[in-house]
Amino acid sequence: MNAHASLFGIYEPGDGWLFRIPVGWKYLLLLAIAVPPLIAWTWWATLAALMVAVGCLLTSGIGPRRIFALGWYLWVLLAVMAVYQLTSTLFEAAFVAPGNVLVAVLASRMLTLTTSTPVLLDALSTGLRPLRWIGVNPDAVSLMVALMLRSIPYLAGSLQDARDAARARGSERNPVFLLTPAVVGAVAYAQRTGEALHARGLPEE
Repeated sequence: MNAHASLFGIYEPGDGWLFRIPVGWKYLLLLAIAVPPLIAWTWWATLAALMVAVGCLLTSGIGPRRIFALGWYLWVLLAVMAVYQLTSTLFEAAFVAPGNVLVAVLASRMLTLTTSTPVLLDALSTGLRPLRWIGVNPDAVSLMVALMLRSIPYLAGSLQDARDAARARGSERNPVFLLTPAVVGAVAYAQRTGEALHARGLPEE
């Protein structure tokens, strides 16, 4: 899978049970899986949450290859987190810290792999409407989430593209050849996104 879309995955219609339940229940399921291990902060809670998340995806007809196709950059990040905790002799945290991040990503993929982005954002905007009385703009929050869903995979993919280009030139060990194109691409992407929002009159006051 292309790194530009690997973190959140690409929605493909299916007939599994996650595809059929209302999107609101999917959001609640995400919270029910991702939040408890953060509170408990124990290896068994993290392991249980991982098993539940993977089980939900598998029983919905999503294969292991799609479940764990998260991109090399995320696996490197998780490995670095584990090694850091091990060097601090925090052996349980070496599993819990990266494990909870993985739980959150897999739980989010239960939504993104089984629900189209417009449906996800409409449901989020509807769910946030009661917060208008404290000054929260549901449409603005939905816009920010939409930008996040689009930007994070794109930027990660830019880094992958720069890495592939550097490897083709035999310069993959030189950080200049790796980071410079990625940074330039990120700035250009941000400028294009800002121009597109401005052309549509966003953000509103």
